[in-house]
Amino acid sequence: MKRAFGYFAMGLAGAMLALGGHEMLSGNNTASTVPAPAPVKFVSLPGPNGNTTTALDFTYAAENTVNAVVHVTTETAVNVRDPFADFFWGYRAPQQQQLRQGAGSGVIVSGDGYIVTNNHVVEGADKIQVHLNDNRQFEGRVIGRDPGTDLALLKIDAKDLATVPYGNSDDVRVGEWVLAVGNPMNLTSTVTAGIVSAKARNINLLQYDAARDIIPLESFIQTDAAVNPGNSGGALVDSNGRLVGINTAIASTTGGYTGYSFAIPVNIVQKVASDLLEFGSVQRAYIGVSIRDMDQKLAEETGLDRIQGVYVNGITDGGAAQKAGMEAGDVIVKVGTIAVNNVPQLQEQVGKFRPGNKVPVTVFRKGKEQVFDMTLRGKEGTAVAAVDTRSVGSASLGAEFNTATAAELKALGLDHGVKVATINGGKFRSSGIKEGFIITRIDQEPIKDAVQLQKLLENKRGGVLVEGTYPNGTRAYYGLGL
Repeated sequence: MKRAFGYFAMGLAGAMLALGGHEMLSGNNTASTVPAPAPVKFVSLPGPNGNTTTALDFTYAAENTVNAVVHVTTETAVNVRDPFADFFWGYRAPQQQQLRQGAGSGVIVSGDGYIVTNNHVVEGADKIQVHLNDNRQFEGRVIGRDPGTDLALLKIDAKDLATVPYGNSDDVRVGEWVLAVGNPMNLTSTVTAGIVSAKARNINLLQYDAARDIIPLESFIQTDAAVNPGNSGGALVDSNGRLVGINTAIASTTGGYTGYSFAIPVNIVQKVASDLLEFGSVQRAYIGVSIRDMDQKLAEETGLDRIQGVYVNGITDGGAAQKAGMEAGDVIVKVGTIAVNNVPQLQEQVGKFRPGNKVPVTVFRKGKEQVFDMTLRGKEGTAVAAVDTRSVGSASLGAEFNTATAAELKALGLDHGVKVATINGGKFRSSGIKEGFIITRIDQEPIKDAVQLQKLLENKRGGVLVEGTYPNGTRAYYGLGL
């Protein structure tokens, strides 16, 4: 027992000796043994006075946008076959019509009821309903559509509506905060936030279709704001509540949001909407060049000392570029005052103009920058905007018609005809007629213009024989029941 007590006393004395030595050493060398605490800060964004006590506030932008973003619902009659009827009757079995419902969003851009949305939201719809945030409902009618940008302009009969003011998509910067406002999954008036992830994205969403005169223009604003089915046609706004884009697409393998959403820049939206309202179709301007992105290999092959701009492969005879003095091998670096560094950026900037507009284009040639003042031209070489090409439409037929242009008729060896501009359902769809078809005769009577065609069909009863030609030269005949 005494021996155990002795061991305990010796241990206690050793511990006290060690503790005293540690205190002496730490007193002589405090900095080496006790690190200074790291500085810490709040992670909220700086406020207006530079302090960090005020977080970014989206309430103003949200409150001033939700009442100007609408819910768009559509109904489309589609023909379907009963597989059991096909079994007994074969392809002679009568088709049945079913209603297909769709939904999207739209943005009110004028107080008297004009609404911008995506073309794919309303394309082919037989009935369009517009639901406001205050629970009012209106029937919407299509003023015009542009599949090349996936935009459409609608009109409702209402006044003194809330609107979203236009911003400037050229001023939008990568990293900037934005809000997506729309109606995803039929959840009305939904607001999500994110940042601009990239600009001038081409995701090959829109497909070229010569038969329907569809020439895609893609230069999307990419964001990480959550967007889901139903957001199409909704608003992308900056933190001040200004419209900077129309939400259009998501990149997803599941059908739902996975982190990437894409919006049409508002400068393109504003121009297309203005054209559809004034002309009934988009007045698209062209420089008249074939182009490609610059890369290191191309720069080395052509002896250029910088990888910047858009390379000009060739020049179109009679185009704006040729008339201004541009040459193959030039590198376009600016349109107006805006720098362009890839094909989508160039297309976006040119897409803001109409045929006949004058714009300075800066090119890099032989080590120097040169500015060419060029007058942009239309697809057919025209240097002025087209006359009003507003479609003549028929609700019962489910189609809209334009008088075919001189160039379209010349290419097909025709001297008259009316083009089927759009098919929204109804009798034209069920007959098998497709968009782009140029009608030359109805029951052997020559068709000269769209007004004549509409009056003729309205006065017919029973079945009529429709003759015409597609843009690829294929002649076709259809029986149309009236």
